[in-house]
Amino acid sequence: MTPFRSIPALRACAVALGLAAAGAAHAQADFPNRPVTLIVSAAPGGTTDIAARLIAQPLGVALGQSVVVENKPGASGGIAAQAVARAKPDGYTLLLQYSGFQVITPHVTPTSGWDPIKDFAPVANVLSAPQVVVVRPDLPIKSLKDLVAYAKANPGKLNYASSGNGSLQQVATELLNQMAGTQITHIPYKGTGPALNDLLGGAVDMTITTPPPLLGQIAAGKLRALAVTGNTRLASLPDVPTAAEAGYPDLIVSSWFAMYAPKDTPAPVVDKIAGEIQKIMQTDAFRQKAAEQGAEAEFMGPKALGDYTQAELDRWGKVVKGAGITAN
Repeated sequence: MTPFRSIPALRACAVALGLAAAGAAHAQADFPNRPVTLIVSAAPGGTTDIAARLIAQPLGVALGQSVVVENKPGASGGIAAQAVARAKPDGYTLLLQYSGFQVITPHVTPTSGWDPIKDFAPVANVLSAPQVVVVRPDLPIKSLKDLVAYAKANPGKLNYASSGNGSLQQVATELLNQMAGTQITHIPYKGTGPALNDLLGGAVDMTITTPPPLLGQIAAGKLRALAVTGNTRLASLPDVPTAAEAGYPDLIVSSWFAMYAPKDTPAPVVDKIAGEIQKIMQTDAFRQKAAEQGAEAEFMGPKALGDYTQAELDRWGKVVKGAGITAN
């Protein structure tokens, strides 16, 4: 039996717990009451950054608070991922992550200090996009078959830029190396933006990446598009064949760009953010902006994104192992 003298203490404890629960519920209902930080795992200029800025402004309007984009490139998405994984799980710090970093980096760097499943609460997928194979226009390469022929005739001479070790850009090009029997050398960068800058400057020869940062450069003749790694041609690049049309039907690679919160972020907060993102992505304005970037507004909510993240993690783990891709 509980001693009589302990009853006031128990009552005080119950009151304190009740007040804490009420305070937490109020904080969730009041979310957000200050600016939200959206940490981006890549440097400005790449598709991850474009996706973040495309959703940040309308999301801020919908939530009634600013959504501030903060770029934290490096460590193949690890710097941004760790920053968000360690943040307070209250919805005020979010991650806009590139799929290559979320589901490939953990296989390439298993001691990275963060877990793509255990450390995050999935919120929503924002954009999805195929890859585009591009080369410097001064190279004597006008098709994917030309690229393979040139690479075979000049083993080790061609190189390619990626947004980092273990990125989907690296995996896609290594798949091409495996399928075509080529030896195109990998040059990793801290994000698509820096990689593209060096490609435009002539320091590297090619890359395989998503359309958004490439379309303007292709239209201006500063890059030459050889193939699209999706199932269909892009409306924004109607004259560029798919990899299948170019003779490589197994070179099917798409990227996705999704938002995550720290684990243990309250479900009502996650659902509120996801709900507003879904409304935004259903608008013609957002869909048109996505299409202009060569991407699709493909929404997935928390449950669907969580399941998809796990499936992609499993799929690319097999590819990484088969290709022998490492962090170095």
